[in-house]
Amino acid sequence: MSAIAKDSPTLAPRPSGGVTQSVKDSLVVAKRNLIRMTRIPEMILFGVIQPVMFVVLFTYVFGGSISIGGSTDPQRYKEFLMAGIFAQTVTFATAGAGAGIADDMHKGLIDRFRSLPMARGAVLTGRTLADLVQTTLTLVVLAGVALLVGWRTHENIGKVLCGFLLLLFLGYAFSWIGALIGLSVRTPEAATSGGLIWLFPLTFISNAFVPVNGMPTFLQHVAEWNPFSATVAGARELFGNTMPGVPKTVTGAWPMEHPIIASLLWSALIIVVFRTLAVRKYRSATA
Repeated sequence: MSAIAKDSPTLAPRPSGGVTQSVKDSLVVAKRNLIRMTRIPEMILFGVIQPVMFVVLFTYVFGGSISIGGSTDPQRYKEFLMAGIFAQTVTFATAGAGAGIADDMHKGLIDRFRSLPMARGAVLTGRTLADLVQTTLTLVVLAGVALLVGWRTHENIGKVLCGFLLLLFLGYAFSWIGALIGLSVRTPEAATSGGLIWLFPLTFISNAFVPVNGMPTFLQHVAEWNPFSATVAGARELFGNTMPGVPKTVTGAWPMEHPIIASLLWSALIIVVFRTLAVRKYRSATA
Protein backbone atom coordinates (compact mmCIF):
# COMPACT_ATOMS: atom_id res chain seq x y z
CA MET A 1 0.00 0.00 0.00
CA SER A 2 2.78 2.39 0.91
CA ALA A 3 4.56 1.63 -2.38
CA ILE A 4 1.37 2.27 -4.35
CA ALA A 5 0.78 5.50 -2.48
CA LYS A 6 4.37 6.53 -3.08
CA ASP A 7 4.14 5.92 -6.82
CA SER A 8 0.72 7.53 -7.27
CA PRO A 9 0.87 11.03 -8.77
CA THR A 10 -0.42 13.85 -6.61
CA LEU A 11 -2.38 16.72 -8.04
CA ALA A 12 -0.91 20.12 -7.29
CA PRO A 13 -3.51 22.53 -5.95
CA ARG A 14 -4.41 25.33 -8.25
CA PRO A 15 -2.82 28.57 -7.01
CA SER A 16 -5.36 31.04 -5.68
CA GLY A 17 -3.14 34.11 -5.62
CA GLY A 18 -0.29 35.78 -7.40
CA VAL A 19 -0.24 38.38 -10.13
CA THR A 20 -0.15 35.87 -13.01
CA GLN A 21 -3.11 33.91 -11.68
CA SER A 22 -5.05 37.09 -11.03
CA VAL A 23 -4.46 38.32 -14.59
CA LYS A 24 -5.55 34.98 -16.07
CA ASP A 25 -8.70 34.84 -13.97
CA SER A 26 -9.54 38.45 -14.77
CA LEU A 27 -9.23 37.83 -18.51
CA VAL A 28 -11.48 34.77 -18.25
CA VAL A 29 -14.17 36.82 -16.50
CA ALA A 30 -13.72 39.67 -18.99
CA LYS A 31 -14.18 37.23 -21.89
CA ARG A 32 -17.36 35.89 -20.29
CA ASN A 33 -18.80 39.41 -20.03
CA LEU A 34 -17.79 40.34 -23.58
CA ILE A 35 -19.49 37.22 -24.95
CA ARG A 36 -22.59 38.15 -22.96
CA MET A 37 -22.55 41.64 -24.48
CA THR A 38 -22.42 40.27 -28.03
CA ARG A 39 -25.46 38.11 -27.27
CA ILE A 40 -27.39 41.14 -26.02
CA PRO A 41 -26.60 43.75 -28.72
CA GLU A 42 -29.18 46.20 -27.37
CA MET A 43 -26.81 46.80 -24.42
CA ILE A 44 -24.28 48.29 -26.83
CA LEU A 45 -26.92 49.98 -29.01
CA PHE A 46 -28.60 51.85 -26.16
CA GLY A 47 -25.20 52.74 -24.75
CA VAL A 48 -24.37 54.50 -28.03
CA ILE A 49 -27.70 56.24 -28.65
CA GLN A 50 -27.72 58.40 -25.52
CA PRO A 51 -24.31 60.10 -26.04
CA VAL A 52 -25.09 60.61 -29.73
CA MET A 53 -28.28 62.42 -28.68
CA PHE A 54 -26.23 64.60 -26.32
CA VAL A 55 -23.85 65.52 -29.15
CA VAL A 56 -26.64 66.47 -31.54
CA LEU A 57 -28.77 68.31 -28.97
CA PHE A 58 -25.96 70.30 -27.38
CA THR A 59 -24.45 71.16 -30.76
CA TYR A 60 -27.59 72.43 -32.45
CA VAL A 61 -29.64 73.64 -29.46
CA PHE A 62 -26.93 75.46 -27.48
CA GLY A 63 -24.25 75.87 -30.15
CA GLY A 64 -25.18 79.41 -31.18
CA SER A 65 -26.25 80.76 -27.81
CA ILE A 66 -23.29 80.09 -25.48
CA SER A 67 -20.39 82.52 -25.56
CA ILE A 68 -16.95 80.93 -25.67
CA GLY A 69 -14.18 83.46 -25.20
CA GLY A 70 -16.49 86.31 -26.16
CA SER A 71 -17.77 84.63 -29.33
CA THR A 72 -21.02 82.74 -30.03
CA ASP A 73 -19.60 81.11 -33.15
CA PRO A 74 -21.14 77.58 -33.24
CA GLN A 75 -17.86 76.08 -34.46
CA ARG A 76 -16.04 77.33 -31.36
CA TYR A 77 -18.65 75.76 -29.14
CA LYS A 78 -18.40 72.43 -30.98
CA GLU A 79 -14.67 72.26 -30.34
CA PHE A 80 -15.14 73.38 -26.73
CA LEU A 81 -17.98 70.92 -26.12
CA MET A 82 -16.77 67.59 -27.48
CA ALA A 83 -14.16 66.80 -24.84
CA GLY A 84 -16.90 67.32 -22.23
CA ILE A 85 -19.33 65.03 -24.05
CA PHE A 86 -16.65 62.36 -24.41
CA ALA A 87 -15.83 62.59 -20.69
CA GLN A 88 -19.51 62.46 -19.76
CA THR A 89 -19.93 59.34 -21.89
CA VAL A 90 -17.08 57.41 -20.27
CA THR A 91 -18.20 58.35 -16.76
CA PHE A 92 -21.88 57.57 -17.34
CA ALA A 93 -20.80 54.00 -18.10
CA THR A 94 -20.40 53.76 -14.30
CA ALA A 95 -24.14 53.16 -13.96
CA GLY A 96 -24.01 50.23 -16.37
CA ALA A 97 -21.08 48.68 -14.54
CA GLY A 98 -22.89 48.92 -11.23
CA ALA A 99 -26.12 47.52 -12.65
CA GLY A 100 -24.29 44.57 -14.23
CA ILE A 101 -22.58 43.59 -10.99
CA ALA A 102 -25.81 44.05 -9.02
CA ASP A 103 -27.55 41.77 -11.52
CA ASP A 104 -24.87 39.10 -11.11
CA MET A 105 -25.23 39.40 -7.33
CA HIS A 106 -29.02 39.11 -7.55
CA LYS A 107 -28.81 35.97 -9.70
CA GLY A 108 -26.25 34.33 -7.43
CA LEU A 109 -23.54 34.29 -10.08
CA ILE A 110 -21.08 36.13 -7.84
CA ASP A 111 -21.51 33.40 -5.20
CA ARG A 112 -20.69 30.76 -7.80
CA PHE A 113 -17.57 32.65 -8.83
CA ARG A 114 -16.58 32.90 -5.19
CA SER A 115 -16.77 29.12 -4.79
CA LEU A 116 -14.16 28.66 -7.52
CA PRO A 117 -10.40 28.63 -6.79
CA MET A 118 -9.74 32.00 -8.40
CA ALA A 119 -8.26 35.33 -7.35
CA ARG A 120 -10.75 37.31 -5.29
CA GLY A 121 -10.38 40.55 -7.23
CA ALA A 122 -10.57 38.84 -10.63
CA VAL A 123 -14.37 38.91 -10.86
CA LEU A 124 -14.52 42.66 -10.46
CA THR A 125 -11.41 43.34 -12.55
CA GLY A 126 -12.77 41.21 -15.39
CA ARG A 127 -16.09 43.03 -15.26
CA THR A 128 -14.47 46.47 -15.34
CA LEU A 129 -12.19 45.45 -18.23
CA ALA A 130 -15.19 44.26 -20.25
CA ASP A 131 -16.96 47.54 -19.53
CA LEU A 132 -13.84 49.39 -20.70
CA VAL A 133 -14.01 47.58 -24.04
CA GLN A 134 -17.67 48.55 -24.45
CA THR A 135 -16.88 52.15 -23.51
CA THR A 136 -14.08 52.22 -26.09
CA LEU A 137 -16.47 51.09 -28.84
CA THR A 138 -18.98 53.75 -27.79
CA LEU A 139 -16.27 56.41 -27.81
CA VAL A 140 -15.18 55.42 -31.34
CA VAL A 141 -18.74 55.77 -32.64
CA LEU A 142 -19.20 59.04 -30.78
CA ALA A 143 -15.99 60.49 -32.23
CA GLY A 144 -17.29 59.66 -35.72
CA VAL A 145 -20.57 61.45 -35.00
CA ALA A 146 -18.65 64.44 -33.61
CA LEU A 147 -16.65 64.67 -36.82
CA LEU A 148 -19.87 64.57 -38.84
CA VAL A 149 -21.36 67.53 -36.94
CA GLY A 150 -18.19 69.60 -37.42
CA TRP A 151 -15.81 68.84 -34.55
CA ARG A 152 -12.15 69.12 -35.50
CA THR A 153 -8.83 68.48 -33.76
CA HIS A 154 -5.71 70.60 -34.25
CA GLU A 155 -2.94 68.35 -32.98
CA ASN A 156 -1.12 65.33 -34.42
CA ILE A 157 -2.67 61.89 -34.28
CA GLY A 158 -0.44 60.81 -31.39
CA LYS A 159 -1.71 63.57 -29.10
CA VAL A 160 -5.31 62.97 -30.17
CA LEU A 161 -5.01 59.27 -29.28
CA CYS A 162 -3.48 60.21 -25.93
CA GLY A 163 -6.50 62.44 -25.35
CA PHE A 164 -8.83 59.49 -25.84
CA LEU A 165 -6.65 57.28 -23.60
CA LEU A 166 -6.87 59.94 -20.90
CA LEU A 167 -10.66 59.82 -21.16
CA LEU A 168 -10.75 56.03 -21.05
CA PHE A 169 -8.49 56.00 -18.00
CA LEU A 170 -11.02 58.19 -16.19
CA GLY A 171 -13.85 55.93 -17.37
CA TYR A 172 -12.03 52.85 -16.06
CA ALA A 173 -11.44 54.57 -12.72
CA PHE A 174 -15.11 55.47 -12.41
CA SER A 175 -16.14 51.90 -13.26
CA TRP A 176 -14.66 50.89 -9.89
CA ILE A 177 -17.02 53.33 -8.21
CA GLY A 178 -19.82 51.60 -10.13
CA ALA A 179 -18.54 48.22 -8.95
CA LEU A 180 -18.71 49.34 -5.32
CA ILE A 181 -22.23 50.69 -5.81
CA GLY A 182 -23.33 47.46 -7.50
CA LEU A 183 -22.08 45.42 -4.55
CA SER A 184 -23.75 47.73 -2.04
CA VAL A 185 -27.34 47.63 -3.32
CA ARG A 186 -29.87 44.84 -3.74
CA THR A 187 -31.20 45.34 -7.26
CA PRO A 188 -29.86 46.43 -10.68
CA GLU A 189 -32.44 49.25 -10.73
CA ALA A 190 -31.05 50.67 -7.50
CA ALA A 191 -27.52 50.39 -8.89
CA THR A 192 -28.51 52.35 -12.00
CA SER A 193 -30.12 55.11 -9.92
CA GLY A 194 -27.24 55.15 -7.47
CA GLY A 195 -24.75 55.31 -10.32
CA LEU A 196 -26.37 58.34 -11.95
CA ILE A 197 -27.61 60.49 -9.07
CA TRP A 198 -24.13 61.76 -8.18
CA LEU A 199 -22.84 61.89 -11.76
CA PHE A 200 -25.13 64.70 -12.88
CA PRO A 201 -23.79 67.31 -10.42
CA LEU A 202 -20.24 66.03 -10.97
CA THR A 203 -20.43 66.50 -14.74
CA PHE A 204 -22.43 69.73 -14.82
CA ILE A 205 -20.48 71.55 -12.07
CA SER A 206 -17.42 71.43 -14.28
CA ASN A 207 -15.84 72.99 -17.33
CA ALA A 208 -17.45 70.46 -19.67
CA PHE A 209 -20.35 72.43 -21.14
CA VAL A 210 -19.76 76.08 -20.20
CA PRO A 211 -16.69 78.10 -19.16
CA VAL A 212 -16.12 78.15 -15.41
CA ASN A 213 -15.69 81.94 -15.27
CA GLY A 214 -19.46 82.40 -15.62
CA MET A 215 -20.23 80.43 -12.47
CA PRO A 216 -20.64 81.81 -8.92
CA THR A 217 -17.31 82.07 -7.10
CA PHE A 218 -17.84 79.11 -4.77
CA LEU A 219 -18.81 76.87 -7.71
CA GLN A 220 -15.71 77.98 -9.61
CA HIS A 221 -13.55 76.44 -6.89
CA VAL A 222 -15.61 73.23 -6.88
CA ALA A 223 -15.50 72.95 -10.67
CA GLU A 224 -11.76 73.52 -10.97
CA TRP A 225 -10.90 70.91 -8.33
CA ASN A 226 -13.32 68.42 -9.91
CA PRO A 227 -11.49 65.34 -11.32
CA PHE A 228 -13.90 65.43 -14.24
CA SER A 229 -12.83 69.00 -15.10
CA ALA A 230 -9.15 68.04 -15.08
CA THR A 231 -9.76 65.27 -17.61
CA VAL A 232 -11.88 67.52 -19.84
CA ALA A 233 -9.22 70.23 -19.79
CA GLY A 234 -6.47 67.68 -20.45
CA ALA A 235 -8.37 66.18 -23.39
CA ARG A 236 -8.98 69.65 -24.86
CA GLU A 237 -5.27 70.38 -24.62
CA LEU A 238 -4.35 67.12 -26.36
CA PHE A 239 -7.02 67.63 -29.04
CA GLY A 240 -5.91 71.22 -29.66
CA ASN A 241 -9.36 72.47 -28.66
CA THR A 242 -8.32 75.09 -26.11
CA MET A 243 -10.13 78.36 -26.85
CA PRO A 244 -8.53 81.82 -27.07
CA GLY A 245 -10.08 84.11 -24.48
CA VAL A 246 -11.01 81.24 -22.16
CA PRO A 247 -8.59 81.23 -19.19
CA LYS A 248 -7.11 77.92 -18.06
CA THR A 249 -8.12 78.75 -14.48
CA VAL A 250 -10.00 81.56 -12.76
CA THR A 251 -9.18 80.50 -9.19
CA GLY A 252 -5.53 79.52 -9.62
CA ALA A 253 -6.34 75.83 -9.07
CA TRP A 254 -3.34 73.56 -9.66
CA PRO A 255 -5.33 70.90 -11.58
CA MET A 256 -6.34 73.45 -14.20
CA GLU A 257 -2.74 74.65 -14.59
CA HIS A 258 -1.55 71.06 -15.15
CA PRO A 259 -4.69 69.23 -16.34
CA ILE A 260 -3.05 66.17 -17.93
CA ILE A 261 -0.94 65.33 -14.89
CA ALA A 262 -3.87 66.12 -12.57
CA SER A 263 -6.20 63.86 -14.55
CA LEU A 264 -3.75 60.95 -14.38
CA LEU A 265 -3.28 61.45 -10.64
CA TRP A 266 -7.02 61.73 -9.95
CA SER A 267 -7.80 58.59 -11.99
CA ALA A 268 -5.02 56.56 -10.38
CA LEU A 269 -6.15 57.65 -6.90
CA ILE A 270 -9.77 56.71 -7.65
CA ILE A 271 -8.71 53.26 -8.88
CA VAL A 272 -6.56 52.57 -5.81
CA VAL A 273 -9.21 53.70 -3.33
CA PHE A 274 -12.34 52.25 -4.91
CA ARG A 275 -10.77 49.00 -6.11
CA THR A 276 -9.65 48.36 -2.54
CA LEU A 277 -13.11 49.15 -1.17
CA ALA A 278 -14.89 47.14 -3.88
CA VAL A 279 -12.77 44.00 -3.39
CA ARG A 280 -13.29 44.24 0.38
CA LYS A 281 -17.03 44.64 -0.15
CA TYR A 282 -17.05 41.70 -2.57
CA ARG A 283 -15.56 39.42 0.07
CA SER A 284 -18.04 40.41 2.76
CA ALA A 285 -21.10 40.70 0.49
CA THR A 286 -20.76 37.17 -0.82
CA ALA A 287 -19.70 35.52 2.42
